Amino acid sequence: MAAFSVKSIDHVVLTAKDVPKTIEFYTKRLGMKHEVFTANGGERHALVFGDQKLNLHQSGKEFEPKAQHVQPGSEDLCFITDHSIDDVLKNWQSNGIEVRSLSRSQMCY
Repeated sequence: MAAFSVKSIDHVVLTAKDVPKTIEFYTKRLGMKHEVFTANGGERHALVFGDQKLNLHQSGKEFEPKAQHVQPGSEDLCFITDHSIDDVLKNWQSNGIEVRSLSRSQMCY
């Protein structure tokens, strides 16, 4: 049994070769809503559907945190848990799971 559990997905990050074309496809062909927001002083784009959200990163101009080997079409996930990030990290480290960065600025919680 796991020491903690994931409650839900907070969002998915999709790296796009062309953000405007990606927005056009997802809004016109899949009916998603485009949202613009500011984070860390920069303008960001997201696609929203139901309770879900896809954050868009421009390939070559990704925001932190991001996947280790980013390329157009790559994705990374941000999960929600009711457990503290310290408990999750302690559990992973005690089980030999490598954590690339312990910087809180790169934690998605």
